[in-house]
Amino acid sequence: MERFFVVPLGMEKIMDYVTRRYPGMPIFVTENGYSSPGEQENGNDVLQGVERIKFHKAYLAALARAIRKGADVRGYFIWSLMDGFDWIHAYSVRFGLYYINRRTLERIPKLSARRYGDFLRGKGTI
Repeated sequence: MERFFVVPLGMEKIMDYVTRRYPGMPIFVTENGYSSPGEQENGNDVLQGVERIKFHKAYLAALARAIRKGADVRGYFIWSLMDGFDWIHAYSVRFGLYYINRRTLERIPKLSARRYGDFLRGKGTI
């Protein structure tokens, strides 16, 4: 998706800005996600999603730096839980932590879902 850029430092900078501009204001990151341009419908890479894992690891590290500097971050929500419909790209992009088989509607957790779950349970890094 050529219109999106991966710039984790931007997360840290915007958290720093919001913290300075609105002192004491709780912050919730309501959407942060990644769709790799090379994900193939029938390929194993769609279930592995190594680039998605790297993306979230980098953004969460940037968020952690901002928190250590005083940002009052109370929530971080990955976009999205499941592959869904995108208004511009229809079903051709996959943002979700869960792969949706369009024929059977089966939901299959991607590697990124497992890694993020482990991270939330305190069983390692994303």
